[in-house]
Amino acid sequence: MEQAPGSPQEPQDAHGLPSCHRHAGVPTGVRCTRCDRPICPECMVEASVGFQCPECVRGGSGTGHARTANQPRTIAGGVVSAGDPQLITKVMIGLNLLVFLVVWQKPDLLRELYLIGLAYDPRIDRVVGVADGEWYRLVTSTFLHQELWHIGFNVLSLWVLGGPLEAALGRARYLVLYLLSGLAGSALTYLVQAPNEPALGASGAVFGLLGATVVLVRRLNYDARPIMALLVLNLVITFFWDRIAWQAHIGGLVCGAVLAYAMVGRAGRRRPAVQWGACGLMLLLSVGAVLLRTTALT
Repeated sequence: MEQAPGSPQEPQDAHGLPSCHRHAGVPTGVRCTRCDRPICPECMVEASVGFQCPECVRGGSGTGHARTANQPRTIAGGVVSAGDPQLITKVMIGLNLLVFLVVWQKPDLLRELYLIGLAYDPRIDRVVGVADGEWYRLVTSTFLHQELWHIGFNVLSLWVLGGPLEAALGRARYLVLYLLSGLAGSALTYLVQAPNEPALGASGAVFGLLGATVVLVRRLNYDARPIMALLVLNLVITFFWDRIAWQAHIGGLVCGAVLAYAMVGRAGRRRPAVQWGACGLMLLLSVGAVLLRTTALT
């Protein structure tokens, strides 16, 4: 039976520091962000986030770890993709800006795409909303913005938070986290908000990135004070500024934090199951909230 990294049986010095797994007797407080084994300064290889041991950089493994792909991995276990490390972030920013420009030219599209539970639309003389079968609004609303300050704030936040997080998680996991956070924000808004009150914006997804960044910073033992101050400031604005759908912010924040904890936690060989299990759980909870609200409205 293999000893789990970080277990109490790891050799430790008088100060409680584990020894480097490659140099016995050399204490260190740094661990490989991929396999979680302790590594000393001589063994550290700088990665996109944190440091990795030589075995993980080569894609091989000593002491029984299974050989994986030749590419170095992120802290979440994703392959470090070649090319632009902020590709998905730039695509999401581009989509938000494109939709904003289209709606700017055709403002009537807002009524067709924003999130609304159930309401009568006199223009077309019928009832519209998610409860009427228009589930697509849960997603399209997360790319909609009406005011310049709204799109500006969300795009700036996405640029600041998205790049480092995408590099840390890898493209696939980052994209899943972004989309599920936006969906969770829409689902909670739909569940709690008045059915005839419209909502729109990428804030749910952005708050998901904020929650994930808090988890990542703590996982890497970085100074968490700046990101915590940013989180507190955003929560104050959320609850004390009118016209903000706090449900989207909280739904996205919780979803992003939960997914990030599953993605960068020390789950060992169970990591893929934990990661995708958490994604499935968040999706299930979001769909369940939508079904519950729809049942109550119809």
